[in-house]
Amino acid sequence: NVNVKSFVFLFNLSSAPAIFYPFGSAAGDTINAAVDDGSSSVIQLLSPFLFFGRTYQQIYVNNNGHLTFNQPSVQNVPDHFPSYGSQDIIAGLWTNLDNRQRGVVSYHQYTSGNVLTRATQDINTHFPNLTFTASWVFVATWDKVVYFNTSSETSFQVILISGRNFSFILMNYGDIAVTGHPVQAGYDTINSTHYFVIPGSNNGSSISNLRNSSNVNVPGRWAFRVDGGSNSNKEYITGLQAKLSSFSDLTDTGNIQTVLQQIKQELVKYGLPNSIELKLRKVQRIKP
Repeated sequence: NVNVKSFVFLFNLSSAPAIFYPFGSAAGDTINAAVDDGSSSVIQLLSPFLFFGRTYQQIYVNNNGHLTFNQPSVQNVPDHFPSYGSQDIIAGLWTNLDNRQRGVVSYHQYTSGNVLTRATQDINTHFPNLTFTASWVFVATWDKVVYFNTSSETSFQVILISGRNFSFILMNYGDIAVTGHPVQAGYDTINSTHYFVIPGSNNGSSISNLRNSSNVNVPGRWAFRVDGGSNSNKEYITGLQAKLSSFSDLTDTGNIQTVLQQIKQELVKYGLPNSIELKLRKVQRIKP
C-alpha cells in the first residue's frame, strides 16, 4: 500500500508542467468546495495587492477560472474584455468549469520560503530592467478540472506576486482541452482602463495552444506587471528602445513587421492598454 501511494504521489508531481508552482494537498493548499459555479469564501490577503492603482486586502478564487476582489462570482459565461464593468477581474481561463465531476480548485499564499525565492527569480528574469524581491505570493490552481457536461480536463494557474510597490501576475498553462463553451483569458479593470486578452484564448477551438504560447519566451507562461505605477511606462520605453536599437534599417518592409511584433510583445509584457496596440496596426511605414 505504501508503494502504491508513493507511486501515485510521484505520478501527480510528474504530471504537472515544470512551470507550475507547488499546488495541491502536498503544498498545503486550501481546496474549494466541489460546487458548480462555486467560489472560495473571502480570502484575507497576508499582504496588500496593488492592481492598477487599487489596493486590495482580500480576494476570491472562483471555480469558473477567474479571480475577483470585492465579491465572489458565479458567472460561467465570461465577459468580453474590455467589458467596461464595475469590478477588477483576473481570468486564468474564465469559462464554464465544473469541479463536481472531476478536478480540484485550490489556493495558497506564501510570505516566506522557496516559493518566494522562485518568484523573485522568475520576475527578475521576465522583467530584467527591475531589481525585484518578492515578499508575498498567492497561487491559485485549477488542476484537471473539466468543462460543464464534458470529461475534458484543463489545468492552469494564476499567480499573484508582490514586493515593495511592485505587483505581477503569472499565468501558467498545462493541458488545455478544446471546448464549445465561451472562454477568455487575461484581465480587465474597472471601466476597462487597463485590459488584455491573451491571443487565441477567446476561441474554444484553439485554446489548447495556450500551453505553447507566451509573452516571455517560456512556453505556457504569460507574465504581466499590474501595479500601474509611474515606472511601468518607463520600463516599457526602456525595453522598447532596446528592441528598436537592434535594427539597422527600419525602412525595410520585413523589418517593419518584425519591429511591430516586438512592440506588441512589449505591450503585452507591461500590460499597457490595447488601444496603443490598435493604433500600431495602422502603421504602414517606419521612417528613420
